[in-house]
Amino acid sequence: MPLDVRWPFPQCPRLGWRITSSLVMGMVGSYSYFWTKYMNSMTVHNHDTLLELVDQRALGTPLITLSNHQSCMDDPHLWGVLRLRQIWNFRKMRCGFPLARTPAASDICFTTELHSRFFSRGKCVPVCRGDGVYQKGMDFVLERLNKGEWVHIFPEGKINMTEEFIRLKWGVGRLIAECSLNPIILPMWHVGMTDVLPNITPYIPQTGKKITVLVGKPFSVKELLEALRAENKSQLEMRKVLTDFIQGEFQSLKAQAEALHSQIQTRS
Repeated sequence: MPLDVRWPFPQCPRLGWRITSSLVMGMVGSYSYFWTKYMNSMTVHNHDTLLELVDQRALGTPLITLSNHQSCMDDPHLWGVLRLRQIWNFRKMRCGFPLARTPAASDICFTTELHSRFFSRGKCVPVCRGDGVYQKGMDFVLERLNKGEWVHIFPEGKINMTEEFIRLKWGVGRLIAECSLNPIILPMWHVGMTDVLPNITPYIPQTGKKITVLVGKPFSVKELLEALRAENKSQLEMRKVLTDFIQGEFQSLKAQAEALHSQIQTRS
């Protein structure tokens, strides 16, 4: 399915593009910070792990964060976990703004040129449903990882209305298998986003709700990847094995996050 708009990312973004991008990220990030911290109540477990990886990981080391997808406002509400100084970091913007790039459905976020300009400056990357793991959006995300940037992925590939386990999309396996560097992988699981924005009409953000975010332990698949290459596995086989491994690590957080969220609900 071809993209309905022009490719939104310039090869060499000019100053005006970078400034508008930082303003969009700052305003949307500030809204998320305000809405989740003050209009609702977000509890983040293992918070420092995420903050340190955003700020202090070794220069040139890519970061891949993964989270479940409950609500159409997971992005940006999830980024209420960041500090305002990280959201409004103009110094780092000059050498690659520190906030994450996120693959986003082209048929939702990139349907008009106006929408495209807004979401691209908000670091969303258009991905066309049904076009597989080899498409321009995924190539672009891989390029950013190869430059040591941060990419956030919703590996379920859609809003999971039932919140049951579904097989992760193989795009995450491709990004890891073909990244020329050794990315740090950080899984997260959140509960309560559907209370803040229910998946039913009229889709009005709610207040006074509880949100729990469990940040997992960072890990690398370098040894696994080297073993697969030593066995001369095909790209298809590597994508499957890596995605299956990621799925196990990712889903191990679900029960823990739900238990932590239940404790908060019981006390309130």
